[in-house]
Amino acid sequence: MSRQRLIALLTTLAVALGLALVVPLASTASAAATCAGAWNSSSVYTGGTSASYNSHNWQAKWWTQGETPGAAGVWADQGACGGGSGGTGGSCDYPAWTAGHAYVAGDIVKYTDGNYYVAEHDNPGYDPVISTWYWDPYSCNGGGGPTTPPSNGSFVVSEAQFNQMFPNRNSFYTYSGLTAALSAYPGFATTGSDTVKKQEAAAFLANVSHETGGLVYIVEQNTANYPHYCDATQPYGCPAGQSAYYGRGPIQLSWNFNYKAAGDALGIDLLHNPNLVQTDSAIAWKTGLWYWNTQNGPGTMTPHNAMVNGAGFGETIRSINGSIECNGGNPAQVQSRINAYQSFVSILGVPAGNNLSC
Repeated sequence: MSRQRLIALLTTLAVALGLALVVPLASTASAAATCAGAWNSSSVYTGGTSASYNSHNWQAKWWTQGETPGAAGVWADQGACGGGSGGTGGSCDYPAWTAGHAYVAGDIVKYTDGNYYVAEHDNPGYDPVISTWYWDPYSCNGGGGPTTPPSNGSFVVSEAQFNQMFPNRNSFYTYSGLTAALSAYPGFATTGSDTVKKQEAAAFLANVSHETGGLVYIVEQNTANYPHYCDATQPYGCPAGQSAYYGRGPIQLSWNFNYKAAGDALGIDLLHNPNLVQTDSAIAWKTGLWYWNTQNGPGTMTPHNAMVNGAGFGETIRSINGSIECNGGNPAQVQSRINAYQSFVSILGVPAGNNLSC
């Protein structure tokens, strides 16, 4: 074989070997992305945060909770993924959460659902999936999990508009108390278009107005009802007293089990200290937002979901007092709520939308 032919053959072999080395590298580079933390139906996700579900990464377009990736328009598919933390793997090696154990901001724990959570505020062992004020989901790969919601310093209702809506309000119901409470539920009046945000705020405030006579009453006026709101069959009983769980605040929270549930969700011991709802404006507003954002009541959806998903104002009435007022139960009360809503959306400069009655 001539020298020139030998050199040509060796050159061809070298090129082939180079291609063989390059192809696997290219294949590795195109492998599926690492999975973000596993989606959790109990967790709150704000716009731009990620989660993995069914071997795909998903990114939230806006605030969401309990809406399954792939089945709800709030999630954008970011493509297939593999490996990664999946909510429980990665480099995480943190202790199991213990009820009643005191935690400080920055502590990371593994909850009973297999996911990790980081304490955003000091707390005496509140349940990570109940209180989004004290805990946030933590992603083991260093990103992709929800972050602390931003301060809601730009509420869609201005203080001047608030005062216009409630010209005779009790001084207890302060605008600053309301805006301070917004951080507990960052999706409230921040979800969807500007019109939807204002419609939701108007709907909440209209129902609140109806419940409190225009933000005049802090506590239930019929004192004869006070002893009736203790369900003694609950394992925790009524530690504040038989007559301690009467209606208070903007949604007139009542019953020992509602004080317990709201307190657990907010990280406040309302079961033992129900009077906080009538002495602390921000706590009072938080109980109203708790019901609005998390409770179906006698309806089939939360009032928040009714407004952001287009079900209409009538469904918020059903979720608050539907068993008594809707379906012809008390049309005058329903109309009172509708009148307040129409007045408030007019102040905010948006249409009322459809399905106003229930």
